[in-house]
Amino acid sequence: MNTLKKIAHSAMILAMGSVVLTSCSDDDEEDPTPSKPTVRIITGEETWSADEVVTLDGKVVVEDGGKLTIEPGTIIKAAAGQGTTASALIIARGGTIDAEGDADNPIIFTSASDNIEVGQTAGTNLEREDNQLWGGVIILGYAPTSAENGDTETNIEGIPAEAGYGKYGGDDENDDSGVFKYVSIRHGGISIGDGNEINGLTLGGVGRDTEISNIEIYGTLDDGIECFGGTVDIDNALVYYQGDDGLDLDQNYSGTISNFAVIHGDGIGTDESLEIDGPEGSTYTDGQFKLMNGFCIIEGEDGSSADFKSKAQGFVENVTFMAGGKAVKFRTKFDGDCAHGSDAYSNLLDGMLSFTDCDIEDGVKVYDANADDENPTTCPDELAASQVTADEEVTQDGAGSSFDYQSVFSWTCAGERGEL
Repeated sequence: MNTLKKIAHSAMILAMGSVVLTSCSDDDEEDPTPSKPTVRIITGEETWSADEVVTLDGKVVVEDGGKLTIEPGTIIKAAAGQGTTASALIIARGGTIDAEGDADNPIIFTSASDNIEVGQTAGTNLEREDNQLWGGVIILGYAPTSAENGDTETNIEGIPAEAGYGKYGGDDENDDSGVFKYVSIRHGGISIGDGNEINGLTLGGVGRDTEISNIEIYGTLDDGIECFGGTVDIDNALVYYQGDDGLDLDQNYSGTISNFAVIHGDGIGTDESLEIDGPEGSTYTDGQFKLMNGFCIIEGEDGSSADFKSKAQGFVENVTFMAGGKAVKFRTKFDGDCAHGSDAYSNLLDGMLSFTDCDIEDGVKVYDANADDENPTTCPDELAASQVTADEEVTQDGAGSSFDYQSVFSWTCAGERGEL
């Protein structure tokens, strides 16, 4: 059966069963205008089967009390949509995902234009530069987050606040959103507005009892994995050819990301392998992230290896930065007297941000947050002195990572295609 028939047949089967992914919510039943966002709410328990390709057209939201099970080997093909109509899977606060594939039967989210078929692990017609073809996967929870204005909860980017299912954050460090293992998310990151895209995998306030491991993000427009606060640990994560940042940590994410690789190249708007921020507001200011045993690799001229900014606080251990001449960056802010304000650089001096046994091939760089190419720093002597100090504080010639990512990620799309 060819791909187009497969999709049509799959949609027909799903429409007759319990999974009708193209149906509208109650609010949309009176006016099924194609331009309106299509949203389906899962309120009870539902299973997506590996027997047929699942078609995702619009947004599927697992609400509080709902549970979505995705069988090993399931392929989910998502329609693009435009703006707020972009297809995405959202696990709302209190909802649960049970998506546990394995190396032989990974769960694959991809574009409807991908010619992959049931039983396959990679298609042949889309490349690593093909992104922005649908949205992505968003998981939200009740774990602490440091949002602006002292808020303990806020709305996730990529979902309009008026939708009502984009809230995340709370006070439960051990919140459980379910299981997400051996999952590949490909060709996503569609924009819903200027500077507002859906990431490959977005985690907002996700708690420690959630299990996330063996994840691939392949060819996405925006960030590969972005954590907005939360305490969830992530093990074995590959981000391959993202358009913005590989791993983006915001709002004082304080879990551990271990055994990871971020690999990116030219021509897709890549920014950083790592973009790390600390607390955004006055709540939950004491959490610290850990990044352990990973690689940040640039294949080309675009992007840089890491930017530690906006009060970044945490621990970086056994990470190898292979950045093609691009330094690991630390942000500082000077006041009117050229004294350092609270930022990543001051946290580096205070031990709130530390590097242990890292291999940084292209050095480190301290930069003034208030300066740019057209407006150089007004504190050049102090900036030069801080550079000397950073060179002394940061381990740059340590053992680096021992992670055998080529072997561990042999099951991924990048692995299947020999791109690792």
